[in-house]
Amino acid sequence: MACLFAGAAMAVDTQRDDVVHGVLQLRWGDAPRAPHAGAPSSSPFEAWLDAGPGKRYRLDVAQARRAAGDLYALANRRVAVSYDTRANTASADKLMSISGSAPAISAIVPADRVPQRALAVGKDGRVMAAAPMIGRTRWITLMCKFADVAAEQKPRAYFQSQYGNAPGQLGHYWSVVSQGAIDLEGSSAHGWYTLPKPRSAYVAVVDGRPRADLSLLFADCTAQADAAVDFGGAQGVNLMFNDELDGRAWGGGACAMLDGSYTCTRATWNPPWSFNNLAPLAHEMGHGYGLPHSDNSDGDNDTYDNPWDLMSDAWRGAVTDTTYGLLPKYLSAYQRERLGWVAPDRKHVLVSDNRDTHEIVLDAAGMEGTGGVQLLVLAMPAQPDPYKTVIYTLEARRRHSLYESALAGDAVIIHRIEDYGIARSVDTDTPAANFSGNEGSMLKVGEQWSTPDERHWVQVVSETAHGFVVRVGPRPRAMSAPTPALLQGTGKPQTGAALRTLPYAASSAVVTRTAAASAPRSRGCERVPRLLRVPVVCALLTR
Repeated sequence: MACLFAGAAMAVDTQRDDVVHGVLQLRWGDAPRAPHAGAPSSSPFEAWLDAGPGKRYRLDVAQARRAAGDLYALANRRVAVSYDTRANTASADKLMSISGSAPAISAIVPADRVPQRALAVGKDGRVMAAAPMIGRTRWITLMCKFADVAAEQKPRAYFQSQYGNAPGQLGHYWSVVSQGAIDLEGSSAHGWYTLPKPRSAYVAVVDGRPRADLSLLFADCTAQADAAVDFGGAQGVNLMFNDELDGRAWGGGACAMLDGSYTCTRATWNPPWSFNNLAPLAHEMGHGYGLPHSDNSDGDNDTYDNPWDLMSDAWRGAVTDTTYGLLPKYLSAYQRERLGWVAPDRKHVLVSDNRDTHEIVLDAAGMEGTGGVQLLVLAMPAQPDPYKTVIYTLEARRRHSLYESALAGDAVIIHRIEDYGIARSVDTDTPAANFSGNEGSMLKVGEQWSTPDERHWVQVVSETAHGFVVRVGPRPRAMSAPTPALLQGTGKPQTGAALRTLPYAASSAVVTRTAAASAPRSRGCERVPRLLRVPVVCALLTR
């Protein structure tokens, strides 16, 4: 492998290369809240390598995920892609062909780490190539209209104000959700510009469905604005179009000639229903930052059924603003950690062989003057293949702020991280609900849950002004002595976090929920065999 990467600096079009440099582009397509007739129900995901003008190649998504480990952390970064040419007899000139029989991808690594094949494995057992998003992230909005569509739904002033720093505007939202890590200072809006072609030239019908040519739209829209707009130092470009695209808004990355040079940047593509609401627009910007979709645990192909994460369901549980439509809610703690927005002293990891019982103050993000943990990670046994290691995360959610006030409830939310870094909200109902805004997705005071192997048990002990106190440890048993009082700010594992190790004991006087069989307290009768569901038993269970 060392010999393989030694040749990584060779030109991209060298006939015998099996390592290719370029910018990794990931693109997600998102349907509206209420899809119109013919709109697709699933969410497409694409991976591309842009090696320069005219050298843009589609990557097999499954291979790319496996080869990168944390593919999403590499979005919009220059990478080296290596191919196992020995495993395929395809001719060298088809090495990166979209239609040809291309060799399998064996590795994708950041170009600045080419000599190092392995990615770091964290304390929780995950493989991550973290790409923190810190500082000024200036975005440029370009409003472009199709040559055959005259409508201009919003004036430039509306798009400019979206970047403002007042509550309910994107500048304020991204500063709050990142806990001050980023801002949108210097962001600006420009247009409307008229595209050189009609809509039909940009949206083709493929297999009976419309499909937008995103690269052409980006190239033509930016070209119309290039003479008047300074793209220097911009972190991303939000494209606004005056008509429907292909039934979706898109987020990810794109490359084109900007300010006289070939430039790759974060990008979003928004039809009117997207830019009329800040929630879906922020969702697409999240993809621009490299964030993947989250999901719930019902096992269907609908990724928009987890209202606890902007990167799943941007619509439900969102606050409505008279000017900006639906406002974005918070990203889940795991998504925020991806971008470096969870401080090290606000995260705590419990190892898979933990034998102690801990009481932890779990604070909701965005609460001022707190010192508790914001991301609690329950590590599971490491797998031979580190990319398949599963972990669980816990976070507190409270209806405390403008962006969170319409959530389904105040609770501890659990996510299972699997499938190369996808977060799925855990639902304790059986079967799992189609939409995880249900009681089964919310762990509340007096309720308990365990990982499927019962390695970690979690009990919500009490509610605080900023979140919850949770007790985590091995399988609980009846206590022989009163629980010691919780001490604030004395935790040794993470400075500043409110955490205390307790004797191996925990209260059993709780409603037990496990991943295998559980239900809200109001459904006590459903937790016994059908033959025992007689009125006396049911009355006792639901009392």
